[in-house]
Parts: sequence; C-alpha cells; structure tokens
Amino acid sequence: MRSVLVLLIATFPFIAIGAHAQATVTPTEQQIDAIFTPVTQESAPGLAIVVRKAGRTVYEKGYGLRDLHTKSKIDQHTNFRLASFTKQFTAMAIMLLVHDGKLRYGQTLTDIFPDFPGYGKDITIRNLLNHTGGLPDYEDLMDAAEKGKGPLWSPEHQIQDAEVLALLKKESKPKLAPGTSWSYSNSGYVVLGLIVAKASGQSYGDFLHGRIFAPLHMDYTVVYLKGKNKIKNCAFGHTAYMPDHGPQKSTLNETDQSSTSATLGDGGIYSNLEDLAKWDDALRNHTLLGADEFAPALVPAELADGSPTLWPTTPNDDNLHPGKPVSYGFGWFLDPYWGHSRMWHTGSTMGFRTVIERFTADNLTIIILCNRTDLDPESLALESANLILATH
Repeated sequence: MRSVLVLLIATFPFIAIGAHAQATVTPTEQQIDAIFTPVTQESAPGLAIVVRKAGRTVYEKGYGLRDLHTKSKIDQHTNFRLASFTKQFTAMAIMLLVHDGKLRYGQTLTDIFPDFPGYGKDITIRNLLNHTGGLPDYEDLMDAAEKGKGPLWSPEHQIQDAEVLALLKKESKPKLAPGTSWSYSNSGYVVLGLIVAKASGQSYGDFLHGRIFAPLHMDYTVVYLKGKNKIKNCAFGHTAYMPDHGPQKSTLNETDQSSTSATLGDGGIYSNLEDLAKWDDALRNHTLLGADEFAPALVPAELADGSPTLWPTTPNDDNLHPGKPVSYGFGWFLDPYWGHSRMWHTGSTMGFRTVIERFTADNLTIIILCNRTDLDPESLALESANLILATH
C-alpha cells in the first residue's frame, strides 16, 4: 500500500482543490490557496479561479458565495458576468464571418451601415477590433443626452445596442481620427456586435451560440438578454462602498445591473470556469479557426504614422495603465509579462471583475471571476502565475 501511495504522489505532485488531480506543475495547492484565502470570506461574495497547464486543470476552487440570499457557494459551475472579457468572443465571431466570406477587415462603417455619418468612412472593422477607430464613448454620449432631457436610462430601463448606434449616428465627427491613437473603446465593440448580427442574419447571441458555444459544448455560457433568458447558477454582483464618516469598514452591496448592462458585444456574456476551460482548449487547439486564420488576432495594433500605441493619459475605469505602452490585437491584450509571451483580457462592470491570462509559450492559463469589485483579479492572477512560472 505504501508503495502505491509513493507512486501516486510521484505521478500527481500537485492536487487541485475542487478539481481532478493533475500533474505537470510544482507549486502546492496551499501556496495558491494562500493568495486567495486572505482576500475572501466564506460568508461574503468572492471569486472562482482555475489554473490550467498544458490543457489540464491543475487548480480549481470557488471562494465565498454567489448569492447572499440563498447562501449558495461559488464553484466551477457558477456563472459570472464576464464584462469586457466578452470582447474576445466578439472578435472571434467577426473572424468567423471573415472566414465565411461575409466580412472583410478593411470594410468601413459606411460600407456596413450606409446611413452612418461621413466620419465612419475611414473607420474599418480592423480599427474597431484593435481600438484604433476613435469612436465617441457611448457613455459620454448618454451623459450628454441626459443633461438636455433628464434621466433616460436606468438599471430598469437599460440602453440597448441599437440606441448606442443611434447616438453614434447623431455625431458629426469621431472622438479621435481613425488610426491616429489607441483608445480602449466599448463603443467599438458594441458596434462589432451589431455587425455580427447584420452580416450573419442572426442575433448576436444566436450567432455566438451556434458557432462558438454549442460546437465547444459551452452549455451554460449565454449572451444575457434581460427578460428573454435566464442564467443558471448565477453569481450576483456586489460593489464595495466606504462609509462617509467614522471608522467603519467598507460594505458590500448587491449591485448587479446598471444602465449599460444590456449592451452585448462589449460585455454581455455570462460564463463559468468549466465552460471557459473548454474555450481555453479551443484556443490552444485551433478548434474554431486554423492557426493561420487566427493569426491576425495576435498582431498588435499599429498607428498610421508608426508611433507606438499607448494607454490614454487620463485615468478612468477602462484605462488600466495610463500613459504606458499597450499592445492589443483582436479582442486580446498582447503585452508580455517579464519576458513571458501572453494574451490576456480583464473585465470590469457593475458588481463584477474578471480576467483571463494565457501565457502561450508556457502553456499556462489562469482565469479568475469575481462577484465583488474590491478585488483585483489581474494582480491575483499574476501573483498565482509567479508561483508556476518560477518553476520553469
């Protein structure tokens, strides 16, 4: 019996909590667990994490509760709002339509929407994919519209994709000239979602289900439409608020939806660790697109004058590293990490924070999904990666 145990330990040096035992990595489960236990509580909203090495899950665990009312715990089946994590799926949908011959990366907004104002004639699909299109920010346009007419949108009456397009059509010029600078654009990805629908003849959600989720057996991943579909094992989002006075600690309040939570291509997908592991496999194995056809997604954006792409200097929720260099392809950040090549993306919205980190040369993927806003999944993922990358 002792010899059998020794053989098992030698074969499976790393045992995942809440997942199947796997080999190939050396950090212990206690080392990774020690990163997350101090920042979560069993009776509060929390997070789910999966670590995958060479296509195998080596660590998977849920921390905290997905629903404070039912006290339901977070696990690998808990569905979180992905927020901007969604953008990689929107980009893949566009690439599939290019594969089908229904779109070209050089097509412009006026090619696709003939009634779009003249400033759209120089904005290409490629510009939208890599955030060099310069479209006005639709949340700024919402604010401007509400200053003149009073409240127009709310968590109960959310802005829809068609309304975003209508706001953009009312403008006479872009925020920035296309190709002259890099500026993260939710407007661009809302429009890409609308382009998916127009080019495919299906809704954005139906196209993604038919061409991505169903083929990959991502059975619980959905494009959420309030009042039209439901999320199984749904995590509810929470925001941390600091009291105005006194020494009290911050409180976590349920803040699951906002006035912008109904837009799709920029952040409308819900998914879980189990399904996202299948997505990771599909990317690794080129299941949906061959390596050559997927290659454009991994080409960093270039500006027309050859100058480097930089984060804008003005801080905001979508500006992760103000003023610093940025490398972005189609739905993926491509900045290396201490010499390790990677493709990655974060997501941030009302009540949720998410991240996927794919260290491509190291065959390592880390995904973290949070239903509270006072956690930084990007930093937590990189701290976890440090444990594993240091052993190789």
